[in-house]
Amino acid sequence: MKFIDVLTRYRKIVWQEIENYLKLLNSFPSFCQPLKKYAKLVKFHQKLVADYPERKGKYLRPTLVLLTAGAMGFPLRKAIKTAAAMQISEDWILNHDDIEDDSWERRGKPCLHRLYGIPLAINAGDALHILMWRILGDNQKILGGKKAAEIDEEFCRMLSRTTLGQTVEIKWTQENKLDLKDSDILFILESKTAYYTIAGPMRLGAILAGATKKQLRSIYEFGKPLGFCFQIRDDILDLTSDFGGLKKQTGNDIYEGKRTIMLAHLLRTVSGNDKKRLISIIAKKREQKTEKEVNWVIQMMVKYGSLVYAQKLGEQLALKAKKLFKEKLSFLSCQPFRDQLLSGIDCMRERKY
Repeated sequence: MKFIDVLTRYRKIVWQEIENYLKLLNSFPSFCQPLKKYAKLVKFHQKLVADYPERKGKYLRPTLVLLTAGAMGFPLRKAIKTAAAMQISEDWILNHDDIEDDSWERRGKPCLHRLYGIPLAINAGDALHILMWRILGDNQKILGGKKAAEIDEEFCRMLSRTTLGQTVEIKWTQENKLDLKDSDILFILESKTAYYTIAGPMRLGAILAGATKKQLRSIYEFGKPLGFCFQIRDDILDLTSDFGGLKKQTGNDIYEGKRTIMLAHLLRTVSGNDKKRLISIIAKKREQKTEKEVNWVIQMMVKYGSLVYAQKLGEQLALKAKKLFKEKLSFLSCQPFRDQLLSGIDCMRERKY
């Protein structure tokens, strides 16, 4: 089975769980039940909060939770709530991330803050954050208090590291920091992608299955290069792909001033008037940058080999991840889950959107 088909299969399963929880958004006990005259406002709140979840996505993170749990022989039915909470975490994080970046689109539609304004969008993200913890709270009924607490603790670690990465990325963008090494970019990517997108979901699945500390460390060691590869590929696609028709604007990261491997490489290698113009463009705010300027930056990344450099780095990281998977993750042994996880490595390296 191709990994994209694996994602589709588990998305259906996890979405059913999320959909059930979304229906409970406005379910209140009698003592605080809103009056009927406010029914339209209650319905609007439901629509607003459910917007990003209903747009769905790849469902990579919840799928990794389930595949890892399954690969260690843990029943998937007992892992569904953890997977659903993982997906809801993505929905509220993306909501707030879109506001912080002043992004235009999310999953083929205008970002929530562009549809309803920043205050309502923030509140919708807050509501999803609450829903995530509600789902995790219900884990106690399935896993017992001790195991549910271990899952909560991993969520706290993972999300704390994610917000640290966001702080650094925003700060360096605001300061227009130019002297960035690859290691600086990877520091951000470890927080925002390696842990949150790969290692964290897999560790959650492994914790469910009773993994040892050594096994959990091995998963993190594997997740770092694969997460770096995933994000580098994502950043390349931002410059070269329309994400299967879902993205209308090319070069969003350049508009937003994000520090990527390609930009760091270009800043190190560009020279003369090209460098002066590049620095001038990067210093501008999103709304000040023109499409012509953004396209010029992309052309410079081609001219100075920044795209090729990033592509080769991504491939090297994918190969490292595959080697680590085979050498250190033998405890993920149950089929078909192990082979499905392995197929995901190549998919993340080669994906078109």
